[in-house]
Amino acid sequence: MATTTAKPKELLFSWEGKDAQNKPARGEIRAPSEASARTALRRQGVVVTKITKIKQRRGRVGEKDLVLFTRQLSTMMKAGVPLLQSFDIAIKGSTNPALTRLLNLIREDIAAGSSLAAAFAKYPMYFDRLFVSLVAAGEQAGILDDLLERLASYQEKILAIKGKIKSALFYPTAVVVVAMLVIAVMMIFVIPQFKDIFTSFGADLPAPTQIVIDLSEFFVANWYYMLVAVILLVVGFGMLHRRSPAFRALIDRMILRIPVIGDIIRKATIARWTRTLATMFAAGVPLNEALVSVGDAAGNIVYREATEKITQAVTSGISLTVAMTDSGVFPAMVTQMVSIGEESGQLDAMLSKVAEYYEREVDEAVASLSQLLEPIIMVFLGVVIGGIVVAMYLPIFKMAQTI
Repeated sequence: MATTTAKPKELLFSWEGKDAQNKPARGEIRAPSEASARTALRRQGVVVTKITKIKQRRGRVGEKDLVLFTRQLSTMMKAGVPLLQSFDIAIKGSTNPALTRLLNLIREDIAAGSSLAAAFAKYPMYFDRLFVSLVAAGEQAGILDDLLERLASYQEKILAIKGKIKSALFYPTAVVVVAMLVIAVMMIFVIPQFKDIFTSFGADLPAPTQIVIDLSEFFVANWYYMLVAVILLVVGFGMLHRRSPAFRALIDRMILRIPVIGDIIRKATIARWTRTLATMFAAGVPLNEALVSVGDAAGNIVYREATEKITQAVTSGISLTVAMTDSGVFPAMVTQMVSIGEESGQLDAMLSKVAEYYEREVDEAVASLSQLLEPIIMVFLGVVIGGIVVAMYLPIFKMAQTI
């Protein structure tokens, strides 16, 4: 009966000592234990004087880590570096422990005889169907280096679009949050001091001042309930969005209806949709199979459901142009470009042009949004915070008139 032994977990050690030329040296080494690390260094002619285990943080593998890895792998494959050696270089150069562990697991699968696509497919949390399909197509056609380069470029462009949308939403969100905190501090700590002063005067307060003081009393009496409610709302929203497909679908549909922001999200989704389909079609992936991956990469339930209908229509023999038109979610310009691409046999080129056009549209819309939101936010802050300050000074102005 054959038994399989699991490979011992490798740890990271930092060492100091002297090399074969008796010169001071230091570095890092991976080994299952300290004894194994000392043995490996001794074989290299290093006399170890100090060795310590480096505590590795768990961390997480982010999109930027995967994009960087794909670009590194494509560059090394293009330069003729063998696949396993490319992984070794990527592992040594990784500063993220979670990514290092992931790459080590993939490398072990490849060394055991698995294909690169099959090794990636074991980790769908990090490598989606689009990624695996393109790698598989590259391996089958013998053009893995070219497809990895296309995949890296695709990921970089998609990541850039996401970054622009996040940056457009971050500024107004941060300003509104800070404004809310300032208002809360004023209501809980500042306004009660004014209230004590006005009470000592014994005079009737103007209506705006009385309203602000009443709001302040409400804040002081219930601030902890309000804080708990906000925390529960944020946590509950996150959990519901993560676990409920129906709730995610509702949010996706509502986002597309928000003025200005919804238009940016729609353009970004169309750019991602056309960029994904162009990349897969150019790689030689059949249209039906490509559309399945495109639906997964759409990032919005409206376009995912539309892509499923388009896939069914294309499978039944309807042209892509007609199917996209019938879906009702693509502008006329997109369907016209797709029609030209189908008739001329250059569908991937036309889809790439559409993606480039909408990526420029997203850039311009984000810039316009920033210019539009800044004065609106300033007006909001001026009216709210300025209104509170004026309301507090109205009784003082009134008393000054009576003197």
